[in-house]
Amino acid sequence: MRGLARLAATLAAGLLFAMAIPAKAQVQMIVPWPAGGGTDIIARLIQPVFAEELGAQIVIRNVGGATGTIGTAEVVRSKPDGTTLLLTSMAAVVIQPSFRANPPYSVEQLAPVCQVAEAPAVLMTPRTSGIRDVADIAARARATQGQMPYASGGVGGIGHLAMTGLTRALGIEMNHVPFRGSGDSVLAMQQGTVPLLTAEANLVQQYGLHAVAIFGERRLPEYPDAPTLRELGHDLVYPLWTGLFAPAGSPEAVIQRIDEACARTLRTPSVVQGMTRAAHPIRYLGRAEFGAYVRAEAAKYAALITASGLRQAE
Repeated sequence: MRGLARLAATLAAGLLFAMAIPAKAQVQMIVPWPAGGGTDIIARLIQPVFAEELGAQIVIRNVGGATGTIGTAEVVRSKPDGTTLLLTSMAAVVIQPSFRANPPYSVEQLAPVCQVAEAPAVLMTPRTSGIRDVADIAARARATQGQMPYASGGVGGIGHLAMTGLTRALGIEMNHVPFRGSGDSVLAMQQGTVPLLTAEANLVQQYGLHAVAIFGERRLPEYPDAPTLRELGHDLVYPLWTGLFAPAGSPEAVIQRIDEACARTLRTPSVVQGMTRAAHPIRYLGRAEFGAYVRAEAAKYAALITASGLRQAE
């Protein structure tokens, strides 16, 4: 009986989805970041399989700007019928609504569908910087009386927030130098402008950098000598995650069908292999668990922003 009930529920969800999104209809997947970035790469890796699993044409649109808020706001304003989705890294959803003085949306205006990927943020430095551990950073920051610079991929992004947490934990001050993305930040480090960046782990190997520490639950196998901040006595865990969202108010059956397609997509060997090659570890969470995770992440960053006085003036 239970099996028949589940089958009936699945068929009903499929029927409602088909009514909302006809077969081979076009679904916009908005990426609120420029083309070529990490989220855009993930979108293009999953697109063909996701479209097949969903039974709809998926068109990726890059709507970058304002640390992801321009594209995210467009999704929030879209009709909640499953034809407009948001694929984004976490800053646009769980940091910007608390960081901006006049945010264009709140986290409650988005319906979490599924988490796609997650990796810890990594604190990195050029091998020529002379910095090898967190103690070196603290000593240099104190010696320069807070003038030691660090780079980030943008004001209010994960690199900015992670370093804010670290400077508070160490009792030091540093000079934040934001750039338009992690690529520009790495270029500045290579030119000797700044010695530190917190960003995605794959940049360490890609640019021959030194991993200083991991903002994660455990060490990374590829950088076994880089300790977690927790090992050093600081409870600083800042994952870089990517997830799929729909406008709040989207029908439950539609969200369920998209979530199921997401789960199947992330189990497909070609997607697994592609994400592995691109150094974007898959971490799937379904809509209920992902929703709870998003709420917890939003509360965590809101508390850090309030405690550190980071709210953007507008």
